[in-house]
Amino acid sequence: MRRPSRETAQSQRRITRRGLVLGGLQLGVLGTLGFRMHYLQVKEAEQYRFLAEENRINIELIPPTRGQIFDRTGRIVARNVPAYRITMTRKDAGDVDSVLARLGALIDLAPEDIATALEELRTRRGDTPITVADRVTWDEISRVAANAPALPGVTPEVGLSRTYPLGADFTHVVGYVGPVSDYDLARIDAPDRLLLMPRFQIGKTGIEAREEDRLRGKAGTRRVEVNAAGRVMRELDRREGQPGTDLQLATDYMLQNYVQARLGEESAAAVVIDTETGDLLAIGSSPAFDPNLFVNGISSTNYNALLQNDHRPLVAKSVQGVYPPGSTFKMVVALAALESEIITPEETVRCRGYIEVADNRFHCWKRAGHGNMNLHTALRESCDVYFYELALKTGIERISAMARTLGLGQRYDIPMSGVHAGLVPTREWKRAARGADWVIGDSVNAAIGQGFVLASPLQLAVMTARIATGRRITPRLIKSIDGVEQPSGHGEPLDINENNLRAIRRGMFSVSNNNRGTAFSSRILADEFRMSGKTGTSQVRRITPAERRAGVTRNEDLPWNRRDHALFVNFAPHDLPRIAVSVVVEHGGGGSATAAPIARDITLQALYGDDPPLSAYPAKDRARISSQQEKLRDLRPPARDDRPTRA
Repeated sequence: MRRPSRETAQSQRRITRRGLVLGGLQLGVLGTLGFRMHYLQVKEAEQYRFLAEENRINIELIPPTRGQIFDRTGRIVARNVPAYRITMTRKDAGDVDSVLARLGALIDLAPEDIATALEELRTRRGDTPITVADRVTWDEISRVAANAPALPGVTPEVGLSRTYPLGADFTHVVGYVGPVSDYDLARIDAPDRLLLMPRFQIGKTGIEAREEDRLRGKAGTRRVEVNAAGRVMRELDRREGQPGTDLQLATDYMLQNYVQARLGEESAAAVVIDTETGDLLAIGSSPAFDPNLFVNGISSTNYNALLQNDHRPLVAKSVQGVYPPGSTFKMVVALAALESEIITPEETVRCRGYIEVADNRFHCWKRAGHGNMNLHTALRESCDVYFYELALKTGIERISAMARTLGLGQRYDIPMSGVHAGLVPTREWKRAARGADWVIGDSVNAAIGQGFVLASPLQLAVMTARIATGRRITPRLIKSIDGVEQPSGHGEPLDINENNLRAIRRGMFSVSNNNRGTAFSSRILADEFRMSGKTGTSQVRRITPAERRAGVTRNEDLPWNRRDHALFVNFAPHDLPRIAVSVVVEHGGGGSATAAPIARDITLQALYGDDPPLSAYPAKDRARISSQQEKLRDLRPPARDDRPTRA
């Protein structure tokens, strides 16, 4: 047999070595793969199992049910109602524009809603659900659900939204909620994750804002299984959150409705306070607006209309508005003088129609003067000169101290927006705030509630309640929290001589019940409900000497915003006070002509609890009152009980 050639033998040896090398490399690769597979499947199995679970399981927040708000009778004031919405998540949607186009073929999407959704989808995290359409119908929800496979990342949801069944009546008290804005988030350190949920609503004004933490509640969580498109397949478990706290107001919805209706379209405010508990039975500001407009974001057209209204409907005048109290401040001056024993109630001052002070003439409202006045007649007829003289003898420091004792110049802790402290001036205040010394003319102006003195309608109601009872009454707006009664505002006795208080009350009684009293035309005829009050008129412009010589221009002949403010305060019944009332009508003219009739009507409505009999009014007013009652009845909310269970 022929032996292989030398070249062939060498070639065979080379092939064998090459095979061995290649085989070794193959074995190495297989070994590395095997080791890696063992490492991943055995040693790292737990970690990758967890990562896989993360892709399959989502943890979602469950928004809590917001606490509801009731009036003192249990009538619902702010409630929650089901609301359907459609959300989209960017990371699950993929081609957002394409998905929105398909969604738009199924439901009506306004161009501004699409633009807002695209902006939020662009700026928010990819896993954050963004509301594309809110308050959609059940039919629209059904169409979206039926076309779910063609709408990746789109989810129809059922949530809760806030509504205010009594409309504008409680706007300035309760306030309203709205979607969380970037401005809201910027004001909060470490905001709750709830606030990042699509269109989550928080309090913007009033009680809704001030009691936000109580009303909001705590979120729950749930674990859900999702498919590759991010659609929920099933719920694995759930941990319920904590619902918000329910609040009961001290305010009576029927009286509040009457106050708002009686103020009408005036730029005005009225406060009714219970003299036993300090409960704010009504606290109205006019004009008002429907808070439901703000819940889902108000249109620019509607908002601009509110903003440009010269009657300022967005302002809660009852607590935010501060005004020169005018002659309603005269009780403060009188009590300061009596307590300092500077005068007695019987001492008289002669009113010639003016006084001369430091080369300036300060006029009485009655140009010819009142003649000899004592405390009783000066209050009854509101003689300015009498109180000018009192203020000069008493001094601003004593007057300011008495004003604070009676509740002026302080901010009350009630949960409304922008509660104002008003201003009770002193010498020190003027030096600090104005860089000037107090002058004698400042005291004369303060004597009749002008100059630097400022008070809110709420403060004037508290002042009147303290005079009526001799106690340090404080206002209470929230009666109970989750059924727990809150501390009363009954108050301790004031450190004021009761005889001096009686002298003031007698003067106030004559204001309303003596035929020379400034509010006699607005008296109450029902003996058991006779009221004691005080008129006030505060100027918003300076009357020049030339105008006085020619004759002061009547309010009705002036532009609206240059007319005097009209004020009236009262308590009733005189012998056993149950309520105190304050009314301020911006640019309303005279307090006796404009504010006193409103206060009288509110007082009777509060005391009777329903439309008073016409016999309680002076005969000259009965035809007008009858017509007015019929008109205001049409504005009342339905009497049925609509108290719902928690949604």
